[in-house]
Amino acid sequence: MDRRMPISLITVLCLGIAFLYVPILVLIGYSFNASALGSVWGGFSTHWYSALLEDAQIRKAAVLSLEIAFASSTAALLLGSLASIALVRFSKFRGRFLLAGMINAPLVMPEIITGITQLLLFVSMLQLIGWPSRGVTTVILSHVAFCAAYVSVTVQSRLQSADITLEEAAMDLGATRLRAFLDVTLPIIAPALISSWLLSFTLSLDDLVISSFVSGPRASTLPMVIYSKVKLGVSPDVNAMASLIIAGVGCCVIVASVLMRRAERARAAQA
Repeated sequence: MDRRMPISLITVLCLGIAFLYVPILVLIGYSFNASALGSVWGGFSTHWYSALLEDAQIRKAAVLSLEIAFASSTAALLLGSLASIALVRFSKFRGRFLLAGMINAPLVMPEIITGITQLLLFVSMLQLIGWPSRGVTTVILSHVAFCAAYVSVTVQSRLQSADITLEEAAMDLGATRLRAFLDVTLPIIAPALISSWLLSFTLSLDDLVISSFVSGPRASTLPMVIYSKVKLGVSPDVNAMASLIIAGVGCCVIVASVLMRRAERARAAQA
């Protein structure tokens, strides 16, 4: 049987890859543009990378976005994991259907609706408890709210496939429920926890719509700063920032792929 890939399928595959990655390559190329006009090539230069490092607004926004992403992804991991355990391990309790619906709602809710509702909530809270103003705290709370849904879905799928009899065997041997979960179940679902945290970190770092609604004047994240610059035209410093982000993501993907391949080889060697 001829197992060669059809020409038509190869063509469609190449077109799809080109549609995804050619714009990225063009963006990286124009980040080395000597001209101040983003769409006019003026020669090769690394000036915009050095200018980017000297831009205090960009540096402050980048650090703030990383801090918000770390805090919100960590809190979302904790809340989402607890919700997943409640839904999978305790299948019968009052309000289970309501809890599942509330957790899954942010997955299908348009971000602009989520941003408006969060804005109304925080404005009401500010008036009620006398909170000084919207800022970093409100952004973190908003990011936790929608990132926890992604964590819950990811961890639920892993918990449902985990063999609960291993945990029960550990308890039969004298371990408490908590000890059995930490020693048996937690290592099994660890890959799902790590991937959930990374997904939440990426979603928080990338969010623009919700952050625009709930942030204050001194809590501008990196996507907000980039969007404000792009509205005046794509400049080479924005291309340089995007290129650095692409390089960082690419390095993370390569490291993750190498680690996964090593883990697969180790499991194959043990088998």
